[in-house]
Amino acid sequence: IGEISKTVRESFVCSLARAVKGDIDAAWDAVKDAKRPYIHTFIATSDIHMQYKLKMTEEQVFERAVESVRYAKKFCEEVEFSAEDASRSRLEFLYRLFEAVIKEGATCINVPDTVGYSMPGEFAEMIQKIRENVAGIDKVYLSVHCHNDLGLAVANTLAAIRAGATQAECTINGLGERAGNTSFEEVVMSLKTRPELYSGVTFGVDTTQIGRTSKLVSSISGVPINPLKPIIGANAFAHESGIHQDGVLKNPLTYEIMTPESIGLGKTKLALGKLSGRAAFKEHIKEMGFELEKEALDKAFAKFKDLADKKKTVTDEDIEAIVNERMAQIPEVYTMAAFQINSGNNMIATATVTMQKEGQTFTDAATGDGPVDAMFQTIDRMTGVSATLDSYNLRAVTDGTDALSEASVMISVGGKKYRGKAVSIDVIEASAKAYLNAINRSML
Repeated sequence: IGEISKTVRESFVCSLARAVKGDIDAAWDAVKDAKRPYIHTFIATSDIHMQYKLKMTEEQVFERAVESVRYAKKFCEEVEFSAEDASRSRLEFLYRLFEAVIKEGATCINVPDTVGYSMPGEFAEMIQKIRENVAGIDKVYLSVHCHNDLGLAVANTLAAIRAGATQAECTINGLGERAGNTSFEEVVMSLKTRPELYSGVTFGVDTTQIGRTSKLVSSISGVPINPLKPIIGANAFAHESGIHQDGVLKNPLTYEIMTPESIGLGKTKLALGKLSGRAAFKEHIKEMGFELEKEALDKAFAKFKDLADKKKTVTDEDIEAIVNERMAQIPEVYTMAAFQINSGNNMIATATVTMQKEGQTFTDAATGDGPVDAMFQTIDRMTGVSATLDSYNLRAVTDGTDALSEASVMISVGGKKYRGKAVSIDVIEASAKAYLNAINRSML
């Protein structure tokens, strides 16, 4: 958050804190360099949370909330207050609490459906009642924060907006605890597709950036996008039924309520070729919305040239994967120089790896249950790191047998988790470099 605060100058940068002074101090320390700092403090208000988690009375929670907002206001003007598990809290208590924190200077009141318990109709009614019964609510943002435990996060959020909510807390691809949070792209495209139902609602979102942003978040988080995911899933604009295909060919609007282009997922273009130079590559990725420092640009260009020599065509999706990989890189303690795999259906897989560290080159080998495991075992042996593989994902960036592969891994070392990623036409190389990337992160 601290690095984002120093870099992002146009948006609010918000840090979350429990209603505890030490947490609020830490939140302020994270956003103090932001041009538009924001502190979000919260405390649970439902009977079950107050009794079993907080072991506090209603009055104790009330006083803690008021004190926390008052304390946060000493640091910055923008302060959001959340009543955790609001959808299972007594409305009369919420009315009194919200009025009190507004008087202390809260600029946003957030109503979370923390465990995804609400139904759209009752959540909308709750928002409407808060608007009708809380003095000063019209002078602050009224926010909602929904979870997807019953698959209703987006429905509840949209119902709340129709009932008067003025802020919706969402996540890209719906990422979040348990079953996730409200999907940003689904809410935005719902508002854009059905504006007649949301009179007066405006949002400053360039929807053509949704597709690229979704892919970037998936790549960084290592959480693949379900092909059936609305808006951004691989099948979202696919039509297999003959009747559907016939209709789309005659008029796309027969079965498409939005276009791929509206979220930036137009037809894949042939981007650059093996004869393209560094300047053309730099300009092209700039047009795609990326900017790299000189060293990162040089390495990305080298990777592009290597790929162009191996693939028949290099697309924007390939280039995007290369740039995203480079943006995720960190200083390398170990660098993989070469590897060799011996594997087959009637033999034990063996990986021989050559690596470099601080100018020295060394080679070692190990066996494993298949070529990828053998590579991982060899890397562990050479680096001396005892890592546990928590997750491993591999996806094809484009179609075809020569498709670029993107590997992402999550490892545990010493009780901490580290993520790594890499791309290559060779799935074993991509897997090994992603694993080494995670190992290098654990050494920083």
